[in-house]
Amino acid sequence: MRRFPMRPLAVLATVGTLVLTGCGTETGAPGGRASGEQVAVDGAPVDGASAGGASAGRASGDRADRIIRAQKVMQLTRTHPETGMTLLEGPVLDESGRLYVVDVTAPEGKPKVMRVDVRNKTFRAVSTEGRAAYTSAQFSPYDGRLYLTDFAHGEIVSMAADGSDRRTFFSGEIGGAPMNPDDLAFDREGHLYISDSRGLSEGTAQGRVVRISRDGEDVDVLARDLAAPNGISFDEKYQGLWFSELTENRISYLRLDVRGKVTSRHTAIRVDGGIAQTDSIAVDADGNLYQGLHGRPAMAVYSRNGEHLATVELPARTTGLESATNVAITPGGTKAYMTVSGPGGGFLYTFDALAKGTRQSNGG
Repeated sequence: MRRFPMRPLAVLATVGTLVLTGCGTETGAPGGRASGEQVAVDGAPVDGASAGGASAGRASGDRADRIIRAQKVMQLTRTHPETGMTLLEGPVLDESGRLYVVDVTAPEGKPKVMRVDVRNKTFRAVSTEGRAAYTSAQFSPYDGRLYLTDFAHGEIVSMAADGSDRRTFFSGEIGGAPMNPDDLAFDREGHLYISDSRGLSEGTAQGRVVRISRDGEDVDVLARDLAAPNGISFDEKYQGLWFSELTENRISYLRLDVRGKVTSRHTAIRVDGGIAQTDSIAVDADGNLYQGLHGRPAMAVYSRNGEHLATVELPARTTGLESATNVAITPGGTKAYMTVSGPGGGFLYTFDALAKGTRQSNGG
């Protein structure tokens, strides 16, 4: 079986430039469902085991060996013939508890942004138009709109929760160079902080962490010369930013002042990923980091002090899935929804987080 590509820029750029026709949205399910609503691909119920059940490691109380078993909720996508892959990302819950997910490599005419009803195991396409390769999603605390990073075209776009009123929030060069925006985080005032994976396809450290004011007028580069920065999230007190570098398997910390200016930067955690690479990051109310892995269907969980607390794994004998990119933890609760993808398709899994969710655990 061929390896699942490590999110090459060439593939994402192809998604953004291919003119794909004859790919209409799938028909809705029978049985009186709302127009456009689709049943989960596999239609299977959640596995009988309790979601998020944890088993002990080699020694009782050895938290570094703790395994949290995620349970399947539903399948959302199959591999797209037009792009040769599917890659789910950016899970985020709105204020009503509805879950949104993006498919990075979905061709035009297929759901690029989906709203998922996890209780009934159905989903509705929110956006199918255009050549965008969306890699993350977040709701702004300032205007309540859904913001998406378009990796292939270097843009940040926003839309209403139902997919209407699509606007380009930011596009163009920063400091003479275009962006490849991957993930984003909002501060309390609604300003955007973006991981720019520029240089990924060339294998050069040209990436940046970028701050864009909520009106799109002011742009600052907070860190540069990074190795394909990917995940980005504020800590639990909004005192600094965690960000991961995909091709170095490390997590760094940017301490910020009240104006969003960097006061210090250091490497915080080195991830022993093997063939896997560090993807998106979420942070719970206790400050724990949930580090997605691209190339392995698992997430590594660390304390804010760098201690490896647990690993989120899929059930044994699961095949065809090779990346767990991102997670959304229910604000005020511990139920977590993880996006998992591979040659077998794109799936949603659930587990119990170590602490309650906040804005920093929800999307990005």
